[in-house]
Amino acid sequence: MPATIEKFLGPPEFFGLEAEHKDEIGVATAVAWTENGGEIMPVEVLLLEGKGNLQITGQVGNVMQESAQAALSYVKSRARQLEVDLDIFENIDVHIHIPEGSIPKDGPSAGITICTALVSAFTCREVHREVGMTGEITLRGKVLPVGGLREKVLAAHRAGLTTVIIPKRNTKDLVDIPKRARNDLAIVPVEHMDEVLNIALCPAPNEAPSLRRKTKNDGNP
Repeated sequence: MPATIEKFLGPPEFFGLEAEHKDEIGVATAVAWTENGGEIMPVEVLLLEGKGNLQITGQVGNVMQESAQAALSYVKSRARQLEVDLDIFENIDVHIHIPEGSIPKDGPSAGITICTALVSAFTCREVHREVGMTGEITLRGKVLPVGGLREKVLAAHRAGLTTVIIPKRNTKDLVDIPKRARNDLAIVPVEHMDEVLNIALCPAPNEAPSLRRKTKNDGNP
Protein backbone atom coordinates (compact mmCIF):
# COMPACT_ATOMS: atom_id res chain seq x y z
CA MET A 1 0.00 0.00 0.00
CA PRO A 2 1.39 3.45 -0.91
CA ALA A 3 0.74 4.91 2.55
CA THR A 4 2.58 2.08 4.28
CA ILE A 5 5.53 2.26 1.88
CA GLU A 6 5.90 5.99 2.47
CA LYS A 7 5.67 5.46 6.24
CA PHE A 8 8.67 3.12 6.28
CA LEU A 9 10.75 4.51 3.41
CA GLY A 10 9.90 8.19 3.64
CA PRO A 11 8.41 10.49 1.00
CA PRO A 12 9.26 9.79 -2.65
CA GLU A 13 12.41 11.48 -3.91
CA PHE A 14 11.83 11.05 -7.64
CA PHE A 15 8.75 11.83 -9.69
CA GLY A 16 8.09 10.78 -13.28
CA LEU A 17 7.36 13.64 -15.65
CA GLU A 18 3.81 13.97 -16.93
CA ALA A 19 2.50 15.42 -20.16
CA GLU A 20 1.95 19.17 -20.28
CA HIS A 21 -1.45 20.34 -19.04
CA LYS A 22 -2.14 22.62 -22.01
CA ASP A 23 -0.91 23.35 -25.52
CA GLU A 24 1.87 25.95 -25.42
CA ILE A 25 4.00 27.99 -27.79
CA GLY A 26 7.69 27.10 -27.84
CA VAL A 27 7.38 23.88 -25.79
CA ALA A 28 7.64 20.41 -27.36
CA THR A 29 7.99 16.99 -25.73
CA ALA A 30 10.80 14.59 -26.52
CA VAL A 31 10.87 10.96 -25.44
CA ALA A 32 14.37 10.06 -24.35
CA TRP A 33 16.41 7.06 -23.28
CA THR A 34 18.20 7.18 -19.91
CA GLU A 35 20.18 4.66 -17.87
CA ASN A 36 17.05 4.06 -15.80
CA GLY A 37 14.76 3.55 -18.78
CA GLY A 38 12.74 5.99 -20.85
CA GLU A 39 11.63 9.48 -19.84
CA ILE A 40 9.73 12.29 -21.46
CA MET A 41 11.72 15.49 -21.77
CA PRO A 42 10.18 18.91 -22.41
CA VAL A 43 12.15 21.23 -24.70
CA GLU A 44 11.57 24.95 -24.20
CA VAL A 45 12.44 27.76 -26.62
CA LEU A 46 12.43 31.45 -25.77
CA LEU A 47 13.05 34.25 -28.26
CA LEU A 48 14.70 37.38 -26.88
CA GLU A 49 15.69 40.69 -28.39
CA GLY A 50 19.35 40.32 -29.33
CA LYS A 51 21.87 39.83 -32.11
CA GLY A 52 21.23 36.35 -33.51
CA ASN A 53 22.94 34.28 -30.80
CA LEU A 54 21.98 30.70 -29.90
CA GLN A 55 22.16 29.41 -26.32
CA ILE A 56 21.23 25.93 -25.09
CA THR A 57 21.10 25.09 -21.38
CA GLY A 58 20.12 22.16 -19.18
CA GLN A 59 23.31 20.11 -18.81
CA VAL A 60 23.35 18.96 -22.43
CA GLY A 61 26.28 17.40 -24.26
CA ASN A 62 28.00 18.28 -27.51
CA VAL A 63 25.77 16.06 -29.64
CA MET A 64 22.58 17.75 -28.46
CA GLN A 65 24.12 21.19 -28.98
CA GLU A 66 24.89 20.21 -32.56
CA SER A 67 21.29 19.01 -32.94
CA ALA A 68 20.09 22.43 -31.82
CA GLN A 69 22.33 24.20 -34.32
CA ALA A 70 21.15 21.93 -37.15
CA ALA A 71 17.51 22.49 -36.18
CA LEU A 72 17.92 26.27 -36.18
CA SER A 73 19.65 26.17 -39.57
CA TYR A 74 16.77 24.13 -40.97
CA VAL A 75 14.24 26.65 -39.63
CA LYS A 76 16.18 29.48 -41.28
CA SER A 77 16.25 27.60 -44.58
CA ARG A 78 12.47 27.15 -44.43
CA ALA A 79 11.68 30.68 -43.25
CA ARG A 80 9.87 31.63 -46.45
CA GLN A 81 7.61 28.56 -46.36
CA LEU A 82 6.94 29.12 -42.64
CA GLU A 83 6.14 32.81 -43.32
CA VAL A 84 8.84 34.01 -40.95
CA ASP A 85 10.66 37.23 -41.81
CA LEU A 86 14.32 36.42 -42.51
CA ASP A 87 15.42 39.70 -40.91
CA ILE A 88 14.16 38.51 -37.52
CA PHE A 89 17.04 36.05 -37.15
CA GLU A 90 19.52 38.93 -36.94
CA ASN A 91 17.56 40.76 -34.25
CA ILE A 92 16.77 38.06 -31.73
CA ASP A 93 18.64 35.60 -29.52
CA VAL A 94 17.36 32.03 -29.26
CA HIS A 95 17.48 30.30 -25.87
CA ILE A 96 16.78 26.57 -25.86
CA HIS A 97 16.37 25.01 -22.43
CA ILE A 98 16.02 21.37 -21.42
CA PRO A 99 14.61 21.27 -17.85
CA GLU A 100 15.63 18.66 -15.29
CA GLY A 101 19.13 20.14 -15.43
CA SER A 102 20.54 17.73 -12.83
CA ILE A 103 20.23 14.86 -15.34
CA PRO A 104 22.97 14.80 -18.02
CA LYS A 105 21.42 14.69 -21.49
CA ASP A 106 23.10 13.90 -24.77
CA GLY A 107 22.62 11.78 -27.86
CA PRO A 108 21.25 12.20 -31.39
CA SER A 109 17.51 11.85 -30.80
CA ALA A 110 16.08 15.26 -29.85
CA GLY A 111 16.63 17.09 -33.14
CA ILE A 112 13.04 16.97 -34.36
CA THR A 113 11.75 18.03 -30.93
CA ILE A 114 14.06 21.04 -30.80
CA CYS A 115 13.07 21.95 -34.35
CA THR A 116 9.35 21.70 -33.50
CA ALA A 117 9.77 23.97 -30.47
CA LEU A 118 11.73 26.46 -32.60
CA VAL A 119 9.11 26.57 -35.35
CA SER A 120 6.40 26.95 -32.71
CA ALA A 121 8.21 29.93 -31.15
CA PHE A 122 8.89 31.65 -34.49
CA THR A 123 5.36 31.15 -35.88
CA CYS A 124 3.47 31.49 -32.57
CA ARG A 125 1.72 28.18 -33.20
CA GLU A 126 1.08 26.04 -30.14
CA VAL A 127 2.35 22.46 -29.91
CA HIS A 128 -0.14 19.69 -29.14
CA ARG A 129 0.59 18.76 -25.52
CA GLU A 130 -0.19 15.05 -25.98
CA VAL A 131 2.35 14.54 -28.77
CA GLY A 132 5.82 13.17 -27.98
CA MET A 133 8.59 12.55 -30.48
CA THR A 134 12.04 11.12 -31.06
CA GLY A 135 14.36 11.41 -34.04
CA GLU A 136 17.34 13.31 -35.34
CA ILE A 137 17.17 15.92 -38.09
CA THR A 138 19.48 16.67 -41.01
CA LEU A 139 19.98 20.11 -42.53
CA ARG A 140 17.59 19.07 -45.31
CA GLY A 141 14.90 18.07 -42.82
CA LYS A 142 15.24 14.31 -43.12
CA VAL A 143 14.39 12.37 -39.94
CA LEU A 144 17.05 9.84 -38.94
CA PRO A 145 16.52 6.65 -36.88
CA VAL A 146 17.33 6.42 -33.16
CA GLY A 147 17.95 3.79 -30.51
CA GLY A 148 16.04 2.81 -27.38
CA LEU A 149 12.62 2.98 -29.03
CA ARG A 150 10.99 0.49 -26.65
CA GLU A 151 11.95 2.47 -23.56
CA LYS A 152 10.93 5.74 -25.18
CA VAL A 153 7.48 4.55 -26.25
CA LEU A 154 6.81 3.04 -22.82
CA ALA A 155 7.81 6.35 -21.22
CA ALA A 156 5.32 8.17 -23.44
CA HIS A 157 2.64 5.68 -22.45
CA ARG A 158 3.34 6.13 -18.73
CA ALA A 159 3.32 9.91 -19.03
CA GLY A 160 -0.13 10.01 -20.60
CA LEU A 161 0.81 11.02 -24.14
CA THR A 162 -1.51 9.88 -26.90
CA THR A 163 0.72 10.24 -30.00
CA VAL A 164 4.38 9.38 -30.54
CA ILE A 165 6.25 10.45 -33.66
CA ILE A 166 9.11 8.13 -34.63
CA PRO A 167 11.50 7.87 -37.60
CA LYS A 168 10.09 5.65 -40.33
CA ARG A 169 13.28 3.58 -40.32
CA ASN A 170 12.49 2.61 -36.71
CA THR A 171 9.23 0.91 -37.73
CA LYS A 172 11.00 -2.46 -37.55
CA ASP A 173 11.52 -1.90 -33.79
CA LEU A 174 7.78 -1.75 -33.06
CA VAL A 175 7.73 -5.53 -32.60
CA ASP A 176 9.49 -4.94 -29.26
CA ILE A 177 6.73 -2.63 -27.96
CA PRO A 178 4.17 -4.29 -25.62
CA LYS A 179 0.78 -4.74 -27.25
CA ARG A 180 -1.05 -2.56 -24.71
CA ALA A 181 1.19 0.43 -25.42
CA ARG A 182 0.83 -0.08 -29.19
CA ASN A 183 -2.95 -0.18 -28.86
CA ASP A 184 -3.21 2.86 -26.59
CA LEU A 185 -0.84 5.11 -28.56
CA ALA A 186 -0.95 6.48 -32.07
CA ILE A 187 2.61 5.74 -33.22
CA VAL A 188 3.31 7.73 -36.39
CA PRO A 189 6.40 6.98 -38.52
CA VAL A 190 7.76 9.98 -40.48
CA GLU A 191 10.55 10.63 -42.96
CA HIS A 192 10.69 14.43 -43.08
CA MET A 193 10.39 17.35 -40.69
CA ASP A 194 7.42 18.73 -42.62
CA GLU A 195 5.42 15.66 -41.53
CA VAL A 196 6.43 16.24 -37.90
CA LEU A 197 5.20 19.84 -37.97
CA ASN A 198 1.89 18.86 -39.58
CA ILE A 199 1.22 16.45 -36.71
CA ALA A 200 2.67 18.34 -33.76
CA LEU A 201 1.62 21.95 -34.36
CA CYS A 202 -1.82 23.39 -33.79
CA PRO A 203 -3.39 25.42 -36.63
CA ALA A 204 -1.96 28.89 -37.22
CA PRO A 205 -3.61 31.76 -35.32
CA ASN A 206 -6.09 33.94 -37.17
CA GLU A 207 -3.96 37.06 -36.87
CA ALA A 208 -0.35 36.92 -38.04
CA PRO A 209 2.01 37.72 -35.13
CA SER A 210 4.86 40.19 -35.45
CA LEU A 211 7.47 37.51 -36.17
CA ARG A 212 5.69 36.33 -39.28
CA ARG A 213 6.14 37.81 -42.73
CA LYS A 214 4.09 40.98 -43.26
CA THR A 215 1.79 41.20 -46.25
CA LYS A 216 0.86 44.12 -48.48
CA ASN A 217 -2.58 44.20 -46.87
CA ASP A 218 -1.43 44.58 -43.27
CA GLY A 219 -1.93 48.34 -43.26
CA ASN A 220 1.74 49.22 -42.96
CA PRO A 221 3.46 51.50 -45.50
